[in-house]
Amino acid sequence: MANYYTHFSCLLDVGTPENAAHALELYNALSEENAAEDPPSEGFLLSIQPEHGGTQLWMRDDETGDPEHVIQFVKRCAAEFGLTGLWGFQYANTSSRPKVNAFGGGAHVLDVATGETVDWIFSGSWLEIVLDGSDPYA
Repeated sequence: MANYYTHFSCLLDVGTPENAAHALELYNALSEENAAEDPPSEGFLLSIQPEHGGTQLWMRDDETGDPEHVIQFVKRCAAEFGLTGLWGFQYANTSSRPKVNAFGGGAHVLDVATGETVDWIFSGSWLEIVLDGSDPYA
């Protein structure tokens, strides 16, 4: 039996070390909400990166993580701290064993000022669409 994982590692600049410290509180609140889901979200790990001036949050998976959880957290930080501009990240879906259609990934870009998705791609559905002869961008 194979195990399936979602891996990612990305940064979010929240502007000040004070915002970074407060972001940990937002993270804990979101983690509590997600733990109450049935089933609970895989979540992600979060730490402040001092080598980037203490304003960067490092979000990553432990063994596997939930990209949607990351997106929700970034939206909360953006609203709380008045962030602007674009932010995005990539993720990889992997398997502990070689299996057909067990690997893929995607990327997601947000306009953090509005919380709106600018663009996203999931390679699994993209591949199926192209192989079916359709335009994946239609």
